[in-house]
Amino acid sequence: MTSRLPLLALRSAAALLAAGSLLVTLADGLDARPTALAFGVLVAVGELIRPGARLGPDPTTAHPTASHGTASHGAQGTTGSGLREAAPLGAAGALSYALLGEHAGQPTHHGVAQVVCVVAAAALLGSVPRLARGQGPVLDHLVRRILAVGFTAVCFQPLYHRGFFDGWSGPAYALLLLALLVLTVLCDAVVAAALAHSATGWPFGPLLRDELRAVPGIGSAVCATGAVMALAVAVVGLWALPVFSVPLLLTQLSLRRYAAVRATYRQTIASLARATEIAGYTPAGHARRVAALGQAVGRDLGLPEAELTVLEYAALMHDIGQLSLVDPVPAGATADLPAAEQRRIALLGGAVVRRTGAGPQVAAVVERQADPYPEQPVAARIVRVVNAYEEKVRDAGPGGPLTALEELRLGTGGAYAPEVVEALARVLGNRGGGGQRPGPGAGGRRAGLSDLGRGWVTHG
Repeated sequence: MTSRLPLLALRSAAALLAAGSLLVTLADGLDARPTALAFGVLVAVGELIRPGARLGPDPTTAHPTASHGTASHGAQGTTGSGLREAAPLGAAGALSYALLGEHAGQPTHHGVAQVVCVVAAAALLGSVPRLARGQGPVLDHLVRRILAVGFTAVCFQPLYHRGFFDGWSGPAYALLLLALLVLTVLCDAVVAAALAHSATGWPFGPLLRDELRAVPGIGSAVCATGAVMALAVAVVGLWALPVFSVPLLLTQLSLRRYAAVRATYRQTIASLARATEIAGYTPAGHARRVAALGQAVGRDLGLPEAELTVLEYAALMHDIGQLSLVDPVPAGATADLPAAEQRRIALLGGAVVRRTGAGPQVAAVVERQADPYPEQPVAARIVRVVNAYEEKVRDAGPGGPLTALEELRLGTGGAYAPEVVEALARVLGNRGGGGQRPGPGAGGRRAGLSDLGRGWVTHG
């Protein structure tokens, strides 16, 4: 319940801000309607053409809480660091309206309430088709947009109308706008990380780090375009909007194509991973389950998005070396094979992965998954532990998950990394035991962990 408090607080704050702004705007009337309409259309168009998922260096898969129906940072095509803002045109238009002090040389009189009201209405209108198709977590996106534009408007509009910026002109004024936008983007990163943490239960620190890493990327383009739009409209009027929107519009369309390419690439990797299942070397769904549970363990250990992507691809293809075997391993269970045989299969798998174009990092994880854990990269440690757990618990009875964890703990002397085994226990306990960690003497938590282990095996 505690992890849900930030989510409820942020959603409540956004709802109150939007509702209060609407009431104030209805009472005072809409000032400079053509200007409000122009910026509203810009924001709505930006929201309308945004992809169904935020973009990053590579796509990631659904996480373990996805089956519970939570809209999350990673469950519905959400991706990693690099290009976090999927609607840069809408963001730039909203922030430039919040920083608009003049229109064609004439001072404006709209305040914070009108800015929030126009942006919220336009963002909601642009999200209607997405809501109708059920694409992505629209609510949290609107929360971020409302809070970000509200923060910028509160910082700028009251001070501007009181003459606080009368002495600022030229480069100094432009730098002031940029500074406000950078501060807004940083605050938005904190809000985004808090929303993701509340929805998924993933550690807040790594989520915030991934958000902050995106600021120099698309975040800088949003800041620069928002500031330039506000300055240009102040001088030449609304004709500046289409002129300065074109570059960001083309960028946004390119992001849509990029998202489609990355999604296709991941589907290709997933199809290759199923080769061992189709050939009868591994049980159906084994690679998918290892990938999903492995990502949850990686999240618990605080891996960044780029490493989580490598982990996902390696987990999907960790058994592909078995295709080179003359005689299949019974049930594809490699965890109990002699160490030399495990290494041989891992090296064969790495050689195959290198030919798929998945990347040398993915191949290295596959190759080193059977090495002693002190010599392994973190992703290889996770793949080895999760694969062993999935194999040990696959056909077990009610006490199977606990028995499998105890076997893994007994193997932490050389085969399995202790920190990864404990992270696995936390992930299993958090999902099955209401967020409580499993431990000796905790009968209720042990029962929850047992149920959870069977859920991972049957549903992934």
